[in-house]
Amino acid sequence: MKTFKFLFLLPAFLFFFTIRGLSEGINDPSAPLNLPSKQEIATMTEQQKKALVQQMKDRVEYIRAMDRSQLTKEERKALRTELRNMRKESRAVTGVYISVGALIIIILLLIIII
Repeated sequence: MKTFKFLFLLPAFLFFFTIRGLSEGINDPSAPLNLPSKQEIATMTEQQKKALVQQMKDRVEYIRAMDRSQLTKEERKALRTELRNMRKESRAVTGVYISVGALIIIILLLIIII
């Protein structure tokens, strides 16, 4: 009888803890973002890109607000690499913009060369 209870309860507990673990990171700013690849970004619509940028902004604000003095060296390093990756991905999503000063320098170089 005890083995029957064990065989019944074990899968039930495993199912419960698996579902709970999978649902914890959904829309949680404290969870690291899973950033898409460049190919996935190229196929995204504008609304999806805006949503991704908003998620990145929320995560950056969460990192700025947290107390980093209590973190270990490895955790701080992981946060830095996450922020670097988000910066790279935000450039891929939003594109690269040329400043006015850079545009003037490019035009002057083209005039000098031609």
